[in-house]
Amino acid sequence: MFKPVTLFVGLRYTQTRKRNLFVSFVSVISMLGISLGVLAMIVVLSVINGSTTIMRKEALKSVPHIVVSTPAASDDWYKLSEQVVNQPGVLAAAPFLEGEALIRFQGRDQFIRLRGVDATAELTVMDKGSVQFQSLLSEMANIENGIILGSRLARDLGIINNQSLSITPLRSLLGRSLQDAKGFSVLGTADFGFYGNGNVALISLDKALQLFDGQTPQLRLRVDDVFNAAEIAEKAFAGIDTHGNELRIIPWTESQRTLFDALRMEKMLTGFMLLMIVIIGAVNIVSTLVMVVADKGADIAILRTMGASKSTVMGIFIVQGTVAGLLGVLLGTALGVTIALNLHSVAMVFENLINTLLAPDRIYMISFLQSELIWGDVLVISLTAMLISFLATLYPAYRAARIQPAEVLRYE
Repeated sequence: MFKPVTLFVGLRYTQTRKRNLFVSFVSVISMLGISLGVLAMIVVLSVINGSTTIMRKEALKSVPHIVVSTPAASDDWYKLSEQVVNQPGVLAAAPFLEGEALIRFQGRDQFIRLRGVDATAELTVMDKGSVQFQSLLSEMANIENGIILGSRLARDLGIINNQSLSITPLRSLLGRSLQDAKGFSVLGTADFGFYGNGNVALISLDKALQLFDGQTPQLRLRVDDVFNAAEIAEKAFAGIDTHGNELRIIPWTESQRTLFDALRMEKMLTGFMLLMIVIIGAVNIVSTLVMVVADKGADIAILRTMGASKSTVMGIFIVQGTVAGLLGVLLGTALGVTIALNLHSVAMVFENLINTLLAPDRIYMISFLQSELIWGDVLVISLTAMLISFLATLYPAYRAARIQPAEVLRYE
């Protein structure tokens, strides 16, 4: 079977290094360095992907998929809701009103985000709310001054069910007036997510309209594809008559842009730092090939005298270095994907080991790490590592091509 000279000789050089154990050792170290870098990038970026997914789910427990504001909607929210729900991609719609307020309980004060909701409509836009939360909303619909607190808010203030508190809108505080303060009875607590939702409380929409007099309600939409929320909303309202009023559509990706931009930046910077491990492995490939060129000088000279061109000599050492990089990338990718897909089991083993040896009280709980493997990331990491490995072979191959046969063979 025909095999190109560059491929044949390059693979032979890769397989036969018994004469120089040091060169073989450096070659193995370079391959393992690339493997370690690829493995670390796949696992760490998968953990970041998992954390981002959890953060998104927690944020969307309280943050609407879409918020729509329009003066035309303030006249008849329910009519607009019925029209929007019939549009493709929209699962549910509900009016709400949100404002800043001060909660006071037994001499303790805290600023909160007070959201007025229609209890019946809110049940339709919840993201898989618990049975307890559904029960609380149903109860709030039948109680005039009921309030539902976020779990963290209730814990911080030491509030339990059926206790009374007062709510004062921020506008009244700025006007140095407490006449708009109203009393509410705590119906219970709910989980509104652990990011940015620790100060949320719910009351009925009618009470919110009284507290925030003059403030226009908004419409909250729940869609079937949160990643295309803006497009779904724009298409949904395209066929609805808004009486000439301009709609303001705010998807969750815009309202939570600061958080997710920070997470994307963290992923990019983490990937770049871990890429340094791959680059270090590639530097070892350079060192290995430089030593191989020095060791194989006579062989290169003989090949040149037999008619091999400079490009053929370069190709031999490019093949040799690229094979080492390819083996490192394949090994690192296989191990990284395996660990990322089984991170929970791997983390459990380390957690039990650490807690047994260092912390008998089970302080370390790394098994809660979540991993989400994105094959696109794996492809980019593998191709980037291969490109770096290929670029690392160019300088040693260029040096090999510059060897002059007459100078090398003069004393042979």
